[in-house]
Amino acid sequence: MSQEHVPIRVSTLRGDQKIDFDAYVKINDKFILYLRRGDSFEGGRLTRLKSKKLKKMFIIPTDEENYRNYLHRNIEMAYDKSSGKSVEARAEIIQGSQQSNSEAVMENPENEQVYGEAKSGALKFAQWLTGENEAFKHIMNIENSDQSIAHHGVTVSTLSVALAKRLGWTDEKQIQMLTLGSLLHDFEHFHSGLSITRPLEQFTPDELKTYKDHPVAGGKRVQDKKHFDQQVLNIIVQHEEYIDGKGYPQGLNEQKMDPLAVVCATANALDRMITFEGIPKPEASKKLMISAVGRYPLKYIQLLGEIMNQMKA
Repeated sequence: MSQEHVPIRVSTLRGDQKIDFDAYVKINDKFILYLRRGDSFEGGRLTRLKSKKLKKMFIIPTDEENYRNYLHRNIEMAYDKSSGKSVEARAEIIQGSQQSNSEAVMENPENEQVYGEAKSGALKFAQWLTGENEAFKHIMNIENSDQSIAHHGVTVSTLSVALAKRLGWTDEKQIQMLTLGSLLHDFEHFHSGLSITRPLEQFTPDELKTYKDHPVAGGKRVQDKKHFDQQVLNIIVQHEEYIDGKGYPQGLNEQKMDPLAVVCATANALDRMITFEGIPKPEASKKLMISAVGRYPLKYIQLLGEIMNQMKA
């Protein structure tokens, strides 16, 4: 890649704030100016980028500080109730920030600073979800149109925090670990190249083996990174286990699972139906009740159904 351009994440380019840097796309080996400083990513521009599943754009090195300032202004505004912006507009920025944090950790797991930023961001995100009316609904209404693993992580973390709130969890550290672990739970899918956007019944035997191995493979990928919290690692490794011991890859039962992983596993099962199997949201919670009793605590399934029903209000 040319040293004259620096990558930036498309997931961070949300909201109606004008940019103070030039943004480029890379076509073959050429960098083409897509948006000039002084303009914004409002409207169809961002939609077109996402429809092409473009994850990165580029800026020139002298604009890096301007880009960081743009991100800082956007996220500070998004978390500010008195900003005058709608919850919907703020939710788009916050979702993009969480998705970007997730992508950054999965791309650079050895970078302790990147992990620390995602960790502190996860706490702020959880606090916002539990403290802001309509926050959950607006995050969940942001469609994962390109079936992004990182976007899926944000949705699972949103569902997990909402479920933890319904369960009466109040320990801020535990909720932070739940949020971060849920963001990163599909770590291996980000790297494996396996297409997971269909029901498991459609996988070949080899694909299914790769799928069932992904929690342990993801754990092995990060287990030597001492800055990773143990509970985050537990969620990565255990999020496909079932409480009856018939899950994978280790066949753990509920007593042997991290309680945070049980919450994430239930939320993950629901969003897998929605994001990767194309089941409409109202039908997904009903299907989870029918197909997953015994795999996840009945109370958790019922509460997720109530949480999804509240989106209609």
